[in-house]
Amino acid sequence: MLKISQSDLDALRKHGEDTYPHECCGVLMGRFDGDDRVVESAVRCGNTRDDSPQDRYHIAPGELVRIQREGRAQGLDIVGFYHSHPDHPAQWSQTDFAEAHWIGCSYVITSVEGGKATVTNAFLLAGDGEENKRFEDEKISVNQAAPVSPAS
Repeated sequence: MLKISQSDLDALRKHGEDTYPHECCGVLMGRFDGDDRVVESAVRCGNTRDDSPQDRYHIAPGELVRIQREGRAQGLDIVGFYHSHPDHPAQWSQTDFAEAHWIGCSYVITSVEGGKATVTNAFLLAGDGEENKRFEDEKISVNQAAPVSPAS
């Protein structure tokens, strides 16, 4: 299961709206808790795809390494990735599958229809390696922020 705060979910969905009609992309930083991936932050990345950014994305390796190093310094791991599908369903494509290599991580896809984020789905990249990797539908548990108590 992917556990994420409402604010991080809202932020990655807004990222898709901000980059429409191109795909957005980013990294989910957090921790692994048994079979769950617990998101502590959604980090925006630049889509470096210049051949077809409206239906493909790429995160520069240097940016990914920097995010991973900064996360480790805070005790966080890469637990997943997110991207948008402008004017297409929030389902993985054959290209998404071919370019997914982080076994055990979540892949979150938001459909952005006409500039407005609609459906967000998550998929776990399961398997033991490239030869038997597969996407499995993953439940998203959205954690609401704790209410702030008024000062007495």
